[in-house]
Amino acid sequence: MLRDPSWAIQASVAVTARAAAVSDPTVMRFCAAIGCESFKSFQLQLAQSLAFGVPATHSAIRPGDSTEEVARKLFDYTMSSLDRARRSLDLGAVRKAIDLLSRARRIEFYGHGASGIISQDAQQKFPLFGVPCVANPDSHQQFISAAMLGPGDVAVAVSNTGHTRSVIECARRARDNGAAVIGISGTLGPLSEHCTVCILVETLENTDLYTPSTSRIAGLVVIDLLATGVALRQDQAYIQRLHDMKRALAAMRTGAFEATGRNGPGL
Repeated sequence: MLRDPSWAIQASVAVTARAAAVSDPTVMRFCAAIGCESFKSFQLQLAQSLAFGVPATHSAIRPGDSTEEVARKLFDYTMSSLDRARRSLDLGAVRKAIDLLSRARRIEFYGHGASGIISQDAQQKFPLFGVPCVANPDSHQQFISAAMLGPGDVAVAVSNTGHTRSVIECARRARDNGAAVIGISGTLGPLSEHCTVCILVETLENTDLYTPSTSRIAGLVVIDLLATGVALRQDQAYIQRLHDMKRALAAMRTGAFEATGRNGPGL
């Protein structure tokens, strides 16, 4: 498969097994081991990767790789993973999440590790809409805030695995109290069971020692998507306030704001 990915797309299970000198069940176990539900699913993902022009199968980093090889592989792997997330994204779920966020009276973000970084990024964007937003990194504080949410509030629970216990508990408690819960996860699981709407962000994330955290990058893109969607629903008065704020912020940067009134670098 590594030697000729294009051939692997066309081959049957039996043909693949003969070429590798293994049994048919071994081929199926291989597909399951790399996260594919079936051989057809594996072939589909491989075909999508080839169509994008960056085969993820050729992006594995090895201890002896040069700096040039590592740079190429990391960029290739990340682009392939983002393309997979884009192709599989449920835009209906995204629209529902934007609806909830647009009407929220308060928004709380929950996440730990790489997912916590996504939550912290969201906290920088959503206060721009004039809604109280918190992304507390402490798990106890997260639980306390979830317990105090109610109807009209929105909790955004981020967990790539969908199995982080404290995040699941926050989602469950917020939902039980009448708050809407938006999940951002790489897979359906315990977290999605407690969500009003769950946005699946499928990437090529795995536990290889040298693999970049592509789920974090894809999650950041989804936060940008949600924030942009909410911003587009604001009225002209809000847009004017946003422009005024950005001009004032740009004036704090040396040489960043021209007298013509154009915005400086992005926030």
